[in-house]
Amino acid sequence: MSENASRDGPADCGHTSLRTASTFRNVITPAVLFRLALGWGAFAAVLTAEPVLSAHLPSPLLVGVLVGITAVIIVCAFGVVAEAEHLAHRLGDPYGTLVLTLSIVLIEVVLISAVMLGPGEHLTIARDSVMAVSMIILNLVIGIALLVGGMRHGALEPNRTGVSSYLSLLVVLTTLAFVLPGLIGSDGAYGRGQEIPIIALTVLLYAFFLHLQMGRQRADFQEVSPRHSVTGTSDAVAVRRPPITEVLSQHRKEVGLRAVTLVMTVLPIVLLSHDMAALLDDGLDRAGAPVALSGILIAMIVFLPETITAVRAAHAGEIQRVSNLCHGALVSTVGLTIPAVLTIGLLTGQTVVLAEDPTNLALLGVTLLLSVTTFAGKKVTPLHGAAHLLVFLIYGLTVFS
Repeated sequence: MSENASRDGPADCGHTSLRTASTFRNVITPAVLFRLALGWGAFAAVLTAEPVLSAHLPSPLLVGVLVGITAVIIVCAFGVVAEAEHLAHRLGDPYGTLVLTLSIVLIEVVLISAVMLGPGEHLTIARDSVMAVSMIILNLVIGIALLVGGMRHGALEPNRTGVSSYLSLLVVLTTLAFVLPGLIGSDGAYGRGQEIPIIALTVLLYAFFLHLQMGRQRADFQEVSPRHSVTGTSDAVAVRRPPITEVLSQHRKEVGLRAVTLVMTVLPIVLLSHDMAALLDDGLDRAGAPVALSGILIAMIVFLPETITAVRAAHAGEIQRVSNLCHGALVSTVGLTIPAVLTIGLLTGQTVVLAEDPTNLALLGVTLLLSVTTFAGKKVTPLHGAAHLLVFLIYGLTVFS
């Protein structure tokens, strides 16, 4: 028996090596290598040329640099979308979309935290960033997705329990972030004694949500498919998939490699978008545009991979995946950003202003109410998408007012 085992051992190792090499070739394709080289090469070039870029560039050169960075970001964004779709296909929802969402959100949180820990005062950076992301995701991205999906497939049916879970958390988290500091805090910021319970409660709520989303409530975040009974009625049932543990045991090398590739492709997108912030501020200032527009454009660029993925999912009729990408991203953004910046404020003694002005609060309230009414019905339609887009256009008008 030992002789057979010794003969089988090298053969098994050989088969394992061949499978590993095949997996590596399937994941790390020439297109993937090109995008990684392009993204990180562009970031290295921007970092090297920082002394020149920080000077007063001629307007044509400034526009050229901004166009070049944007082009690199778009190429990398399509790479992120490709990896996200592979992971979503392999893992199923909500795990597939959760990898993409957490990758982008965690990097964004780290960069906001790095700005706060850097020189100068940044009292409202978290508020402005999260507010811009909220309006972009809840109105612009969802509006476009509902229009695209509705025009192609007609009315679409989301998993209402899952969407309701997202929106319930968003109502609570945005209230803690933008409303409560103006009511119980001082000058729009929580007091030192108030920050600790807010941090703890936010982290606990978000952790409990992730625990349920990846556990017993997983089916609430999966696509529903029509099931027709003998009476001709139709009920929505979640599409069943094998357990995540089984999928990971069979494809752990592929999943791990794709996850690392996704993160390594996302990272230059976020780094480049923040590096171009100063250039964009300069360009908008020369054009006479409001400075607040810069934050909105940067947020749109950072979440470009999720936007493309959400629109493609809507085009394929996967409306629950749209919700997982959009609502899930915003829950993660608020649930991670607010505790992070409040913790940094406590440790460094900085004041973190979170309370929003009445105009943005009114628009946020309308957005949340519209989101609830959009997904409360059995079907979502292109008309819902048009309503969300109108709210985003109104938000854009307030920026220029």
